[in-house]
Amino acid sequence: MKVNAYAAHEAKGKLEKYQYELLELPAEQVDIKVSHCGICHSDISMLNNDWRMTQYPFVPGHEIIGEVVGVGNAVKNVKKGDKVGLGWQSGSCMHCQQCMGGSQHLCASSEQTIVGRHGGFADYVRAHWSSVISLPEGIDITKAGPLLCGGITVFNPIILSQVKPTDVVGVIGIGGLGHLAIKFLKNWGCEVIAFSSNVAKKEQILAMGASEVINSRKPEELKPIRGKLNFILNTTNVSLDWNSYLKALAPKGKFHNVGAVLEPMQFSSSVLMAEKTVGGSPIGSPALIKTMLDFCVRHDIYPTVEEFPMEKVNEAIEHLEEGKARFRVVLKN
Repeated sequence: MKVNAYAAHEAKGKLEKYQYELLELPAEQVDIKVSHCGICHSDISMLNNDWRMTQYPFVPGHEIIGEVVGVGNAVKNVKKGDKVGLGWQSGSCMHCQQCMGGSQHLCASSEQTIVGRHGGFADYVRAHWSSVISLPEGIDITKAGPLLCGGITVFNPIILSQVKPTDVVGVIGIGGLGHLAIKFLKNWGCEVIAFSSNVAKKEQILAMGASEVINSRKPEELKPIRGKLNFILNTTNVSLDWNSYLKALAPKGKFHNVGAVLEPMQFSSSVLMAEKTVGGSPIGSPALIKTMLDFCVRHDIYPTVEEFPMEKVNEAIEHLEEGKARFRVVLKN
């Protein structure tokens, strides 16, 4: 099967029309006709080879919504005609301790949708059936794409940290990830305090469900909430005044990172005395992604998106890189 895609041929290169051939469909693989695909910052990091593992020509795209058009003879759980989603992960070994325990996203042999293979900035994409997520009835497919990566990245910590509806929580960085975190936590029942460096977003952030917006560039604004937060989710990828945020945690509070901060994090040993914890996570398992999508349909939770036609992919990427996106960008075939 011929696939029409958009690929870069060098680091930081423009995406150009690119055609490649998908060979005979393996027994456990699924072919998806792509209708929508979100643009994630990980796509840009891979495009620029920031993580030193990109292979060119490179077709980005791992927040994929589409329809199953081909199934191998050993495929389970999905069939032709199903509306499905595909995120960062496109397969795992299915036999290691992590896979057998339901944590396929932690499999040491897991396959990523845009690492060493072609992604969803195309009319078709292929993946292992276990990573292909059947979409719940009634979901808005025009907005669902970013949930498959950005959404699960901020939903998984809520489960891992056992956040309770009675908790007071904080979200640092109100962009593509942070705005979804606010929506999830608000509908979880929490009181949500947002930390943002862009005060111009304040009214938008309050409309998402935050009860208060604190300027993250002013550490003194954290003093009134010292010891009050049960959970803080950091969605940024830059170094912060870690100790100021840790002081905002209540005893047994949890500080959770989902942003890929490249520098080592330094914080005082005061976390020991109050049994505070610092942790992090990547995406989430296929089962948890399905649970998250059901939660989104139940509470009408979607990312705030801007839509571009697939053929304007370079304009869409430039829009995102310039920080103009509010708050996720979706490409439509």
